[in-house]
Amino acid sequence: MTISEWRRKLIKGEVSSLELVDEHISRIQKIDDSVHSYLYLNNEEARAKAIKIDEAIAAGEELPPLAGVTFSIKDNLCTKGIPTTCSSRMLENFVPPYESTVTERLWRAGGVLIGKTNLDEFAMGSSTETSAFGATANPWDLSRVPGGSSGGSAAAVASGLCMASLGSDTGGSIRQPASFCGVVGLKPTYGRVSRWGLIAFASSLDQIGPFANNVEDVAEVLQVISGHDSRDSTCLNEAVPNFLKNLTTSISGLRVGLIKECFDQNGLDSEVKESTLKAADALQSLGAELVEVSCPRFVDGISTYYLIAPSEASANLARYDGVKYGYRSDNADNLFDMTTFSRADGFGSEVQRRILIGTYALSAGYGDAYYKKAQQVRTLIRQDFQNAFKSVDILLTPTSPTTAFKTGAHKDDPLQMYLSDLLTIPANLAGLPSISLPCGFDKSGLPIGLQLIANVLDEARLLQVAHQYEEYAEVMKSAPKNDLIPS
Repeated sequence: MTISEWRRKLIKGEVSSLELVDEHISRIQKIDDSVHSYLYLNNEEARAKAIKIDEAIAAGEELPPLAGVTFSIKDNLCTKGIPTTCSSRMLENFVPPYESTVTERLWRAGGVLIGKTNLDEFAMGSSTETSAFGATANPWDLSRVPGGSSGGSAAAVASGLCMASLGSDTGGSIRQPASFCGVVGLKPTYGRVSRWGLIAFASSLDQIGPFANNVEDVAEVLQVISGHDSRDSTCLNEAVPNFLKNLTTSISGLRVGLIKECFDQNGLDSEVKESTLKAADALQSLGAELVEVSCPRFVDGISTYYLIAPSEASANLARYDGVKYGYRSDNADNLFDMTTFSRADGFGSEVQRRILIGTYALSAGYGDAYYKKAQQVRTLIRQDFQNAFKSVDILLTPTSPTTAFKTGAHKDDPLQMYLSDLLTIPANLAGLPSISLPCGFDKSGLPIGLQLIANVLDEARLLQVAHQYEEYAEVMKSAPKNDLIPS
């Protein structure tokens, strides 16, 4: 059911909130040992809230928009009184005394927390293999990764362990796992959604967004979590439009730009390219005009990102020093050794690698040569997008160059892992909203993702085009049968 279908049935008494929660708990107990999407389960509190919702219905009370909708939450979003670990030994025992803005808005809207999901440690990774608590598997093929860093959230939605989820996206961490797991994932405009309560990785790039099984549900969740928050100085004070209003409006006459540089990549899988171009043809059949556009510096995004993001991570993670909170090593006789050993033992290898890269890029004598230069290229990438949007309304690319790769395939080759975010990173650098949704399957039966990118604050149009394509193509109706994926 979509969220709107669920709401209608709930009000009519055809379903109950407790029934849905119990169904998810039962399914998690049955299959999540194989998938490992959850790190923490909120069973008792979820059942208690569901009972209250059912009592409110019986009493004839008006229901909030997400009443009874079950959510999983990526474990780098603070949840009051519930462990928030960032999948790291550094925060293994951290229990926040406050709620993040986005989760607070979900619970106020009637959402029910099922549990916290696995991620790459401190959101640094593209496969959910760097988690200190074990990797998550892709429910389409347990021998493959679900993507990352929000792989636990994407896998939970794909395998029917919740109705929707929240993740964070720094360089593709919502869209790439959405592509790998065959679900819909949206990264909003930078500042559209408050980051207050999100444990920071790279503050100028991080953005929170929703996962769901369809575009309409993503729009429903975005409607609730968007809006100004005075606690976040980067959150935009802009009116939130009705994201559901134009979902069914025709896209006839809309101009869709195919970014030439994305389809000329040597590493782009032929099946991914073919499926994405078929999706473009489908939009043309719906009345859209296809236009080839050029963003010359698009492919420079990945090298730019891997200077800016580690630099910001180096600054953000400096707070974990063994003094204030988090893991503290007992194997030290002085303050310097305590900080050194706490970080060496508390952080995994990928986090340490990025801290070292960032610290080097910011160090005296190298800041101008690396970090400043990367910020200048970032401006040029943003200008390329601005020029493209003068001639088109929406941009279209594959989400990832490949479908989900085998677990451990890039264990000894981090650079190859980084390339999986090649097509998603530029939207983060430019602060643009973008969405991934299924557009087909490869010969192995693995999902292929289509990425759509809109101009700043144009999520309404982005969702409109995505919904029109989804309704027209009906991609999931041709999905191969899989016991872990609900039909």
